Amino acid sequence: MPHLAHIALVVRDYDDAIAFYVGKLGFTLVADEYQAEQNKRWVLIRPPGATDEATTILLARASKPEQEAFIGNQAGGRVFLFLATDDFERDHAAFTAAGVEWIRPPAVQPYGKVAVFADLYGNLWDLVQFNG
Repeated sequence: MPHLAHIALVVRDYDDAIAFYVGKLGFTLVADEYQAEQNKRWVLIRPPGATDEATTILLARASKPEQEAFIGNQAGGRVFLFLATDDFERDHAAFTAAGVEWIRPPAVQPYGKVAVFADLYGNLWDLVQFNG
């Protein structure tokens, strides 16, 4: 059955991105392998608590000027990724303590509790605890 294996996130620097996602958000570093034939790294991360079968994020370093233009704006200013949690208060507090920049404060919506944060490049993310 088809499924999403990876989502590419264009980054400026592998190590800075790893420091943010793994160091601040608690993501798991799944792979960090140098690929000499393409002079790049294969860097995969997974949200904390996600299963081995879950979709991973490929940190893809921009290698051309036209790719660099999309760093931090992969969704045209809209929320790009949605990080679901089973404990909004816990994760919001942990991200705040780690220095995450909140763009919109926590709010209760019909679907659950949500707040918007920016990653190290400015991409917008929802931290969301869905109802039910």
